[in-house]
Amino acid sequence: MDITNKGDHSHICTFAHSHITKHLHIHKAFAHLHIHTFAHFLPMTYELQHTDGSARAGLITTDHGQIHTPIFMPVGTLGSVKGVHLREIKDDINAEIILGNTYHLYLRPGLDILERAGGLHKFNGFDRPMLTDSGGFQVFSLSGIRKLSEEGCEFRSHIDGSKHFFSPERVMDIERTIGADIMMAFDECPPGTADYAYARKSLDLTHGWMKRCWKRFHETEPKYGYKQALFPIVQGCVYKDLRQESAKFMSDFGAEGYAIGGLAVGEPAEKMYEMIEVVNDILPTDRPRYLMGVGTPVNILEGIERGVDMFDCVMPTRNGRNACLFTAEGIINMRNAKWADCFEPVDPMAHCFADVQYTKAYLHHLFKAKELLAMQIASIHNLSFYLWLVREARKQILANNFGPWKREMVVKLSRKL
Repeated sequence: MDITNKGDHSHICTFAHSHITKHLHIHKAFAHLHIHTFAHFLPMTYELQHTDGSARAGLITTDHGQIHTPIFMPVGTLGSVKGVHLREIKDDINAEIILGNTYHLYLRPGLDILERAGGLHKFNGFDRPMLTDSGGFQVFSLSGIRKLSEEGCEFRSHIDGSKHFFSPERVMDIERTIGADIMMAFDECPPGTADYAYARKSLDLTHGWMKRCWKRFHETEPKYGYKQALFPIVQGCVYKDLRQESAKFMSDFGAEGYAIGGLAVGEPAEKMYEMIEVVNDILPTDRPRYLMGVGTPVNILEGIERGVDMFDCVMPTRNGRNACLFTAEGIINMRNAKWADCFEPVDPMAHCFADVQYTKAYLHHLFKAKELLAMQIASIHNLSFYLWLVREARKQILANNFGPWKREMVVKLSRKL
């Protein structure tokens, strides 16, 4: 269904006006928070351009540029996408947005350096949109060295064991200092195997923290002259009623976008897909939906089919460094001896220069010799493939052919070559 009026852009202005109005009239449930807004920083906008079933093609506009959805976001945890230059990120992979991580950037290089640099964009030189995770997932990963309370989370640095404390207010201040275009709320991420009692308690904590994040976000201004958006994170583990409750609770904030967290953390894939459907049935259709930390190429296509717009995962680079290549025809283990004398290009589909510059035999040799260049070539290839995949998905959505194309791709993507 094409919902774009190509000859008249007044619908975009109408959306922007209604979007601003939402922020100036906070939902009654949160009136007691005395939230202030800053009208001179116009909100990030999202235009839903076309739907094919539940799959969506859209356009996010930020002060650092536009993002065509569905989109994959390379993970730049410490302000860098591991092993890949920014020139390759921009010119070869053509990433429209990348991630940074609040927990890691807070520890290294630290807030003083980031603020003196003028924020993460100036520090790493990336002039396109960026998103920061709140650090909630990383703190969840430190389960042995953290203490949770209603006030926040006390944890010890994985680097030197030093003690730190994250409250919702502190995380908002840290993310203001980092300066990403999209900030994530501070949440607790329970394991996928958590029982109902733990998931219930965790969700109450996340909802309480969200109210405080929202209040602090609207009490503070961006530091570097461009606007920032705050995305709430829907939690609830694998329990339908908790997911529904969280989706409704978060929707009431009228945020510029929403994230679905706490999935791909140990639960079966089918349960993950079910929870995506449950949440997206409730989240507003005129805002982008971000599925956090997911996933394989198949996971991404399944998410797109269920109405997800944004994805991130370390898999393209992490698996690439371990000799695993993702292609449109299947998965390749470059250490396998069968590639030792294969003089074909790394990937004849040529998603990036490295795909045709080098052969499979050469890349196999580099991995066997433990050359650093092998990891770089594989990372560039995998990221380029992931970006090709979501852009091709967008083309198929716009052509009303996503379903048949996706079914064919899922079969191929799952093969081991």
